[in-house]
Amino acid sequence: MATYDYIIVGGGSAGCVLANRLSADPAVSVCLLEAGPADTHPCIRLPIGIVFMMLSKVLNWRYYTEPQAQLNQRRLYWPRGKTLGGSSSSNAMVYTRGHAHDYDHWAALGNPGWSYADVLPLFKRAEHHERGGNDYHGVGGPLNVADQRSPNLLSAVYLSAAVEAGHVRNGDFSGASQEGVGLYQLTQKNGERWSVARAYLHPVRGRANLTVLTGARAGKVLLEGKRACGVAYVQRGRRGDIGARREVILCGGAINSPQLLMLSGIGPRQELLRHGIAPLHALPGVGQNLQDHLDVLVVHRCVQPVSLGISLRNVLAQGKHLLNYLLFRHGPLTTNGAEGGGFIKSDAAQPIPDLQLHFTPAHLDDHGRNLSRAAYTLFGHGYSLHVCDLRPKSRGHIGLSSAEPDADARIEPNYLSHPDDMETLLRGVKAARAILGARAFDRFRGEELFPGAEAQSDAALRAFIRAKAGTIYHPVGTCKMGHDAMAVVDAELRVHGIDGLRVVDASIMPTLIGGNTNAPTVMIAEKAADLIARARTGEAAPRQTAGLSNSA
Repeated sequence: MATYDYIIVGGGSAGCVLANRLSADPAVSVCLLEAGPADTHPCIRLPIGIVFMMLSKVLNWRYYTEPQAQLNQRRLYWPRGKTLGGSSSSNAMVYTRGHAHDYDHWAALGNPGWSYADVLPLFKRAEHHERGGNDYHGVGGPLNVADQRSPNLLSAVYLSAAVEAGHVRNGDFSGASQEGVGLYQLTQKNGERWSVARAYLHPVRGRANLTVLTGARAGKVLLEGKRACGVAYVQRGRRGDIGARREVILCGGAINSPQLLMLSGIGPRQELLRHGIAPLHALPGVGQNLQDHLDVLVVHRCVQPVSLGISLRNVLAQGKHLLNYLLFRHGPLTTNGAEGGGFIKSDAAQPIPDLQLHFTPAHLDDHGRNLSRAAYTLFGHGYSLHVCDLRPKSRGHIGLSSAEPDADARIEPNYLSHPDDMETLLRGVKAARAILGARAFDRFRGEELFPGAEAQSDAALRAFIRAKAGTIYHPVGTCKMGHDAMAVVDAELRVHGIDGLRVVDASIMPTLIGGNTNAPTVMIAEKAADLIARARTGEAAPRQTAGLSNSA
């Protein structure tokens, strides 16, 4: 059996960061396991290729939730990246960090070292900010952060309309203040997607002490008593085991990391017994505390052929756009889709923004998740404004559907199970309508497709939310950090009660941050790399016992 110092399970954003940082020490050996293929498909680099990535059955896990009681029993589609780079190879490339309050809250919950002052240097270390460095941004880091090269005309119209609706302009959501509207900065470089795999993993693939196995799905963490000692996996139909001299590090994300823990006999006792899995270590919080940003769209037709859609009026321009991209990396093919952004308050009493906006110069529906929906997005002209509740109070869980590793986990988000979440989204829809109803859109505005002109009362808008709301791809929290009875990892991301095992991904967030989750996941992995290096040199902080601190 091959043995390494560190085994990293999951080649997504967190896994790529750790593969780079840990293998920088030539004295240690690192093995990275990724269930998906290598990130060689050309649609990964092409920014507008996100449409294809939503449809792919090879590069996308294509998960579905359980029927949602508060969403008309719909099973919601949860796309997740299944390739090196994980969801950073298929997302909208939006670079935001959340609000400073989010990290201060984590620290206040009993997680020392996670305040905003603690994590800001890590965000800066990870980043190469093309505008240059300052108190909030770094230069020289692996993750390239760029302004949009060719934003659509309608995105400028959106900004003007939002200002007319009473919102302030903000040119940097990750700077001194988050509140306001602006164009998102993107993880792009030279007009191409700059995934975390390209940023962190590709430059170091040649290191002799780094082994990368793709198409290798982990099935179990191997234990010797209460210590993780390796991983069992399947690659191209063949089973194998690899050993870990120092640590096994789970980086599968909010769905796959808790699933793997439970498949390994670590988790809620009754859930394990229900599937015939021997409970080797009872840890009731595994899979619990699931949080996600529920999102809904206000959508209009556009009466002028200026959106990202294709029509008879602009079909001849498509060849020019392709040539512009191939020669200069400019034009509509560089779009991330969600060009315009915003962090606003649903009412004046909110201390910090509680709604996030994503403006797309195309008419969208249902993630473009099948050919008919993709065609709907690509053909014809329109524009869409997403609005999501940044800090939902509803909590769900991840469970098992089977003891077989190749079976999808059971995803139960419990969306809108807390009544406050519906009321926040209701206010959000009204705020989005106010922006799209401003004078700046007068010469572009066509029919409102969603919610539709007939939906005016609060009851009608609540019905619309139940019929159309969906994820905006930010699940977190299922292996939460802390020291209460439901915590899974401590502040150093070590699994409570198991030596040699950490979780390093968005699942460790005790509460959902107010923004897109990719940059925070990179930060988490940067911090974990420091913690692991410190542990290797004997400087780790002492363990605390679960149950001693307050709960999220």
